Amino acid sequence: MLFVKVQPAIKNTISQPKNVQTMGTVKYNPFVPAKVFTNLFDEFLNRGLGDFVGADSRFTQPSVNVLETKDNFQIELAAPGLTKGDFEVKLDNGTLAISAKKEQKEETTEGRYTRKEFNFASFTRSFQLPDTINAADIAATYENGVLLVTLPKKEEAKVVAARTVEIG
Repeated sequence: MLFVKVQPAIKNTISQPKNVQTMGTVKYNPFVPAKVFTNLFDEFLNRGLGDFVGADSRFTQPSVNVLETKDNFQIELAAPGLTKGDFEVKLDNGTLAISAKKEQKEETTEGRYTRKEFNFASFTRSFQLPDTINAADIAATYENGVLLVTLPKKEEAKVVAARTVEIG
């Protein structure tokens, strides 16, 4: 911050009238115009790609909830508008990969005009699974726009109820 200080009027030996006022300190920031430019630059860089090419072209990952119960883990993946056949769930070397692909094509002919539109969307979400998962019993269902993947725990990984040990 740059400060400009204005000195009070010099007091000379001749008396000054009582209505003379002295000036105080004035703060001046020469970088205020640069701050406006910085805000515009930050706003430009902090936008998503969808803001420039349109909302229907956004690249998104579906939201995921992971829930742990005493017997299993559950992964809920929100993916409305897809069908069961659009998904692929793979387990490879302790990594669970959930992916989906959807392709839409539409062709309309009216009079002399023909319009063709197509849309392709895909995503992949990967999860590193702990050793406590029973990989042979993993199950998945898709209902009401939510893919539910159930990851059962191995018996030795399940929480055992606390008990008191008798001292003999």
